[in-house]
Amino acid sequence: MEQLSEFIQNNLLLFAALAAVMVMLIKAELDHQANRGSYLSPSKAIRLMNNNNDILILDIRTEADYKSGHINGAKNVPLNSFATSINSLSGNKNEPVLLYCNSGNTVTRAIKMLKKAGFEQVNNLEGGIAAWKEANMPLTKK
Repeated sequence: MEQLSEFIQNNLLLFAALAAVMVMLIKAELDHQANRGSYLSPSKAIRLMNNNNDILILDIRTEADYKSGHINGAKNVPLNSFATSINSLSGNKNEPVLLYCNSGNTVTRAIKMLKKAGFEQVNNLEGGIAAWKEANMPLTKK
């Protein structure tokens, strides 16, 4: 124990840097956990859609990806214009929201924006449209 206190005294700058990095890592993880939304498998997403007629389904992929096949009833709001589109969605703040992208990784930015705007029931399609296709769920091009 004496060696540890001596090491800390001799390397105070390194120890302070270590403590700062640890605090930043913990804060980043807590932010990530708070802003990730609820993860839903494709089957749970179907159940949510069947139980809620007023669900808002948002496809944040590009328009070309959306046109190649999307979940029935989904509205295309590409991630690059998502921040400017939130105001047009504000009438749906009390409704459940299901977001998806290609693989489920880029949705967290959109979830964070929605939660900041006051949306409470935000859900992430786990695995994105790739998991949806893998589960043989229907897609539409209309």
